[in-house]
Amino acid sequence: MKSLRYSAVWIKERWWLCGQRVFHHRVSASSDLSCPPETNDSTISSPLIISANRTHDSQRTIPYIRTALGVGAGFLIGATIKAIYDSISKPNELFQGIPSVCAASPFSVVVPSDTQDQPSQPLPPVSKRQIYNFIADAVEKVSDKVVYIDIKDSRRRYGGKRIQTISNGSGFIVSEDGLILTNAHVVTNRPRSSMVVVRLQNGKEYEGIVEDIDALSDLALIRIKCNNLTPITFGTSSSVRPGEFVAALGSPLSLSNTITAGVVSSVGRGSKELGLRGKDIQYIQTDATITFGNSGGPLINMDGEVIGINCMTVTSGISFAIPIDYAKEFITKSAKKKSEIESSYSDRRRYLGVTMLTLTQSILLELQARGSAPQNVPADVTHGIFIWRIVIGSPAYQLAARRHHNPHQQP
Repeated sequence: MKSLRYSAVWIKERWWLCGQRVFHHRVSASSDLSCPPETNDSTISSPLIISANRTHDSQRTIPYIRTALGVGAGFLIGATIKAIYDSISKPNELFQGIPSVCAASPFSVVVPSDTQDQPSQPLPPVSKRQIYNFIADAVEKVSDKVVYIDIKDSRRRYGGKRIQTISNGSGFIVSEDGLILTNAHVVTNRPRSSMVVVRLQNGKEYEGIVEDIDALSDLALIRIKCNNLTPITFGTSSSVRPGEFVAALGSPLSLSNTITAGVVSSVGRGSKELGLRGKDIQYIQTDATITFGNSGGPLINMDGEVIGINCMTVTSGISFAIPIDYAKEFITKSAKKKSEIESSYSDRRRYLGVTMLTLTQSILLELQARGSAPQNVPADVTHGIFIWRIVIGSPAYQLAARRHHNPHQQP
């Protein structure tokens, strides 16, 4: 539509220039004719001369008439074109309901049809919290999958009532039937009388059983008697890039549900660079704060996927996590090993977990002569079995721990 308007203006200007040229040409021609030759005053004008002068005057007025007609014709043509343009530019009531199609032009701006008839409305204000709180959105997806692991010693009591905590750590749910992943150093190197207590985010506590341990990769699996849990979403540590935003979740210094954020400093920090011998792990280095109690907690990306397991810290701003790809492999091997054992030894003998010694007459006499354990051996004992060691973690060990914790419990 704008191109038609520019064409009308151009035609109007061209007509005006033509009229100006004709006007100047007529004026110059008339100026040449307006200077008659000089005559003698004594000459007497005759009728013939008078008629000739009248003819000359009429010829001199013709250019002015033509110029006026040209200018008028130019204005008339311009006004006509302007009227045609105005009639075309106005919307036709008959075709308002029919969609129009026009060719593209470099000088035209097409306004969407759905916004032509609607008044402009101000957009609602967007909160900065909705734009910049991407870390909170990622943490919200996984916070209910993180657990607090408490190592308690039944022999140590606080005030004679409460069992004392000797260490703590973190973990996260990896299956619906109560399987939890954590670091191996969280559940190992603890007293025999200790017990593993797992506390979920809703406050419920369950006693955990260490199902499998891989000391080389510093990973462990704990099983609790709880079903219908929501497992965490696994990411891929091989796709992690340096500079990517991450968040570490855990229970530092027994403060559960603590979140620290940072970026990935390095994705391939080898164990040899850290002075860890006997291990071949490429750790994820991050500046997110990881301290005592964060061990075993998840390191997540901004999609809410776990990409690593918090394991150790060197100093403020330099912490490390085990890539989740190692944990995936460990969980798969553990499940395969468990299924093979259950299928191969379905009819195996019961396992007690004790080391026994057959009592003979010579052994009895030697024990009685030493006066060492077992003490107070009756003199009429001639044979029997002596239990001199209990395997840690065996059914006998767990039964002894329970009896020690609750002496009045019936076997």
